[in-house]
Amino acid sequence: MEVVYALATGILAGAGVWLLLRPRTFQVLMGLTLFSYATNLFIFGMGRLAVHRVPMIDGGAASVDPALYADPVPQALTLTAIVIGFATTALFLVVLLALRGLTGTDHVDGREPEA
Repeated sequence: MEVVYALATGILAGAGVWLLLRPRTFQVLMGLTLFSYATNLFIFGMGRLAVHRVPMIDGGAASVDPALYADPVPQALTLTAIVIGFATTALFLVVLLALRGLTGTDHVDGREPEA
């Protein structure tokens, strides 16, 4: 399972960086989105990838072994990052549409690329 997470994170990060380096602003937006997905997978993977472990500690237990429980902090960080990423993407999309309306193109320097 760790190999799948590592490959998915690497592929998303690589594709995101590649799109970030493109001259069109929509491609930059998609690159930021893919890179944020890779970051979310990385943060989520830091919380020990385990199946069937509860995130809450029973208050009645005398001695608690933390290895039996999932870490809820990476899950909370990932959820927060998803919400912030969505808001940032929406803002960037509005700015992109305003730029296209003002200049007539979405190219970074205002000129259409040569064919």
